[in-house]
Amino acid sequence: MNRLQNPALAALLLRLSLGLMYLAHGALKLFVFTPAGTAEYFASLGLPGFFGYVAIVIEIGGGLLLLAGVKARWVALLLIPQLLGAIALVHGAKGWMFTNEGGGWEYPAFLIAASLALFLLGEPARSQSAAR
Repeated sequence: MNRLQNPALAALLLRLSLGLMYLAHGALKLFVFTPAGTAEYFASLGLPGFFGYVAIVIEIGGGLLLLAGVKARWVALLLIPQLLGAIALVHGAKGWMFTNEGGGWEYPAFLIAASLALFLLGEPARSQSAAR
């Protein structure tokens, strides 16, 4: 491996990027759309309104856990079903591009791929001093 290859740093960058993105999406639902507005939107999709509150908790909680590095690979894996739901219930019918009215599905699909990549990276290698 040459000096420009650093899998641990790459995993850290991916984990922090995903954490910030999930946190931002949860914060958008919390502070801009408001919890009641998010619940109302979920109800308009035919889902129980409380799923909106659940989505906020999942995104903010998952984002914070990723940022903190707490069971990050498993958190990333557990966030995928919410994104699949977003594609199936909201974005899938809007087309490929997220710039389409209502948002397309390529961005949630990318977050799924990035989350899956983080999961597949496995646990970070422990240093020799940490192993003692």
